[in-house]
Amino acid sequence: MSDIIASPSTRRKALEQGVDIDARARELGRKTMGPEDLGTSAPAAQAGDTSYWDVDHAAYGPVTTEPMSRFAQIAAANLGAANALIPQVTHHDRADISAIERLRSTWKAQAQARGLKLTALAFHVMALAQTLRAFPRFNASLSPDAKTLILKDYVHIGIAVDTPNGLMVPVIRNANQKGLWQLSAEIADLATRAQARKIKPDEMGGASMSISNLGGIGGTAFTPIVNPPELAILGITRTEIVTQWDGDTPRPVPMVPLDLSYDHRALNGADAARFMGHLTQLLKDPRLMMV
Repeated sequence: MSDIIASPSTRRKALEQGVDIDARARELGRKTMGPEDLGTSAPAAQAGDTSYWDVDHAAYGPVTTEPMSRFAQIAAANLGAANALIPQVTHHDRADISAIERLRSTWKAQAQARGLKLTALAFHVMALAQTLRAFPRFNASLSPDAKTLILKDYVHIGIAVDTPNGLMVPVIRNANQKGLWQLSAEIADLATRAQARKIKPDEMGGASMSISNLGGIGGTAFTPIVNPPELAILGITRTEIVTQWDGDTPRPVPMVPLDLSYDHRALNGADAARFMGHLTQLLKDPRLMMV
């Protein structure tokens, strides 16, 4: 029995191509073989070529299959293309949300009277909308040939919603012109209708930037993928209590981790740092965005 380690699919390809896999392994001085090692008749996988991943998983144990929905297939193709073609960088930061939590507690009864739940996400949308106005290069898109920057005179915020049918990103239009109560109502409405697959086509697309909020699930940081033609995306994870020192006195502070992924063709690290500095200051002192 051969002592060369190779997957069933690699051995099948070797057989189909008439390659003696043991002799080829000895020639290369290898103990493991993949399809790229079979010689000129089996070229290395090229970008976009997924035949290299064609593995007979059932050869290793019991498996079941589950078809991907059409919606999920389209999303997968778009995300794969974005990750492959855009040079993305993620800037990590965090913001003190003590003031936001106090306001949410203070306004809880008022929110209930309006039939709303005032979530931290509404504050994030408001802060992001105002920061996009302050940093117009983030509120832009690149032309397909990456030679022209298209600056937008509107601020639309996409809200990523995890649904049983895949990720949907409905959009809040003109978010910079709306107050907390209206933003809270729209976020709740879009999330509910996204779960029920009742989002209309004109409620998708055209966002200035999107938010991917994992705060209700967990995590300390992640690297969200830019959703072209947007130039950046903001990720949010679970708020954590961080000890800060006030002189010699330790003080527990709720800090929310933030992750800004951006297209390095149009934006650089200094841009991202300034953008996030502005955003975190608005979140720390929400009075600045309510004037």
